Amino acid sequence: MMNERASKTIVVGYDGSEESHRAIQWAAKHAILRDCSLHVVHCSLWVLLSHNRGPVPGVADSGLERAAQKVLEEGMALAKETVPELEVHTTLLHGMPRDHLAHVSAGTGMLVLGSRGLGGFMGLLVGSVSLEMAATAECPVAVIRADDHPEGPVLLAVDDSGSPAALDDACLFAAATGAELRIVHVLHEPEGYRRLREPPEAYPDAEAMLDSVLSRARHKAPGITVGGELLVDASFSRAVVKASQGARITVVGTKGHGLIKGTIGSTAHAVLHHAHSPVLVSRRKATSGDT
Repeated sequence: MMNERASKTIVVGYDGSEESHRAIQWAAKHAILRDCSLHVVHCSLWVLLSHNRGPVPGVADSGLERAAQKVLEEGMALAKETVPELEVHTTLLHGMPRDHLAHVSAGTGMLVLGSRGLGGFMGLLVGSVSLEMAATAECPVAVIRADDHPEGPVLLAVDDSGSPAALDDACLFAAATGAELRIVHVLHEPEGYRRLREPPEAYPDAEAMLDSVLSRARHKAPGITVGGELLVDASFSRAVVKASQGARITVVGTKGHGLIKGTIGSTAHAVLHHAHSPVLVSRRKATSGDT
């Protein structure tokens, strides 16, 4: 019962920054489409700086703890303003976001973060929380840099395995939004290499893999327009970033080029920072069979 409830919950981190404003609004709109509740989480960092977080004597509605509660209330109000009928819950936690967010979001439908993470004015590295959660969370992680094309297609980038988890997430997103699903697979060509054959027909194995993914996508999301394309580039991330132009979201898996367990390599890092759309990293709760 708890797992079912968690899977119908979308968690969003909020710290009052402009980036987290966008994350709250995006998460609220997506939660209602997925028939999910929204769980707004604020991690207060004041505990790291002061033990005296109570109200100032004689000053109403004051103190560091109250300030943290106000941030959380602001996040909830923004979510309700965006989607008034949405069921919204809130949690105030104390300490570094990386110490709490993975636990709070484990097994949920999604964790949504702004592109700058949850460091706010405390001086954390740009995107450090978002990047860490994209590498370690036990649920899909959406990082919202911008939402410039809310009516665009869902872009799914698959590796040689067909990226089954990412395919599931992309189909779920396309089905919920009614968006077109565009699936791309990047064929690596070293810089300076001159092809003797013209792609993509020159790569029958890759074409067969992509056709198989397209077939599975049409089965998983009936009624959704599904298209695919083989791309050839010396840089996997460059090809995906270029393809993301005009997309409403770019979906990538956690295995394949540049992504290894517990870290994020150059490909995922580049896509998360430079894609022209929100990015969804398809993560799942670890099992004993995972490697």
